[in-house]
Amino acid sequence: MSKIVWQPQPRQRAFMERAEPEALYGGAAGGGKSDALVVEALRQVHIPHYRGLILRKTYPQLSDLVDKSMRYYPRAFPGAAYNATGHVWVFPSGAKIWFGSMQHTKDRTNYQGKAFDFIGFDELTHFEWDEYSYMMSRNRPTGPGTRVYMRSTTNPGGVGHGWVKERFITPAPPGTPIWEEYQVRMPDGGVKTYRRARVFIPSSVFDNPALLANDPEYLANLAALPEAEKQALLYGSWDSFSGQVFTEWRNDPDHYQDQRWTHVIEPFQIPAHWRIWRGYDFGFSKPFSVGWYAVDEERRIYRIKELYGSSGRPNEGLRLDPVEQARRIRAAEQDDPMLRGRVIRGIADPAIFDESRGESIAAMMERGPHYVHWAAADNTRLAGKMQLHYRLAFDGEGRPMFQVFNTCRNFIRTIPSLVYDECSVEDVDTRQEDHIYDECRYVLMENLISPPARPSAAPPADDPLELRKDRGTNARFYRI
Repeated sequence: MSKIVWQPQPRQRAFMERAEPEALYGGAAGGGKSDALVVEALRQVHIPHYRGLILRKTYPQLSDLVDKSMRYYPRAFPGAAYNATGHVWVFPSGAKIWFGSMQHTKDRTNYQGKAFDFIGFDELTHFEWDEYSYMMSRNRPTGPGTRVYMRSTTNPGGVGHGWVKERFITPAPPGTPIWEEYQVRMPDGGVKTYRRARVFIPSSVFDNPALLANDPEYLANLAALPEAEKQALLYGSWDSFSGQVFTEWRNDPDHYQDQRWTHVIEPFQIPAHWRIWRGYDFGFSKPFSVGWYAVDEERRIYRIKELYGSSGRPNEGLRLDPVEQARRIRAAEQDDPMLRGRVIRGIADPAIFDESRGESIAAMMERGPHYVHWAAADNTRLAGKMQLHYRLAFDGEGRPMFQVFNTCRNFIRTIPSLVYDECSVEDVDTRQEDHIYDECRYVLMENLISPPARPSAAPPADDPLELRKDRGTNARFYRI
């Protein structure tokens, strides 16, 4: 009689049964994510030419995954051997599973020319989109009869939080396939359309009864974390997480009209005497960003319009030259009743005035027929970041000094996802989609305010612990 080495719990099974080429599992801590990933890689080791790969950001982070493989692999497949030098398991059939890393984006070339039937990412939000998308090109059959797919696990937070949320969380409810169509021009000149699906399967410690049985106090450990980490790791919140820069951010549709306790509001008519600013961050291979801002009598700033030069893929630009960007900016102002005929002050990254390699970007944009003019911004990074903190703070009546029209979707998407740089710990990590943040900083540095006179009042909120009574655990929380 064979002995069961490992058996999935219901939510792990739901993840492992998915047929989509891409699936993400996780959201909160304690859901058994790593176990599911390590075991999933075994699915095809009976095929001699099968090749699998499990990735973490750095090699030291792989130790827990390797330990799990030591626990399961030899018992499930006697004769399987681990080569510590090559970080690879070799199975009796000849199949192989590697444990690899990609500490820097340039390290992706270590996998150039290689093929893997299965690729697993552990803690996907630690990776950049360029790293993940490159490995999609390595996900191909190593021979006949293999299934080719990718699987990932993660908690919220990290440099990749924004693109992971946009790719797996935002487009559809959990468990719902997210379909995309891709067109490929064939050698005969025809165009063929391909459809590809991905899916998100959420999990949390509440889905891991084995863990709760072994360690009932683990729930209390998670509940004792700082608020942002608790929301992410206990409840799987993608809106509040460790490392988030602008934790003050609130987006409450119930208050779009009264403009209280929310940074996102309904658009309104801009009075004729309010000053208008235009912020700009140039991009070619990366997105360019233009934001229009109105300043009222109390020096409160409203982001009223945006133009974002993105292809729709994470952090990928439209590759438009400066003249074409100027044309689109001028057209946006002429076509919008809020902006048409207004005096608009343009402020931009000082780098666009560089003439060391020929005519500057600013000079190209200032020429006719578009005549888009800029002044050089104060690019002091930490001072600009603090200005946004000051402005996001709520006063006693729930009013901040900075609000955003709900039509500025890319601002609303990117700003809450920004995380801190691990090296420059007070600054935003520039590997993210930070172009909107940059042009916003430029405008804020032209409209300086002092720190709030008193701490920001917290908006009213439901206690999430009270919302989890349906989970059926025996954990008890004590509030002090």
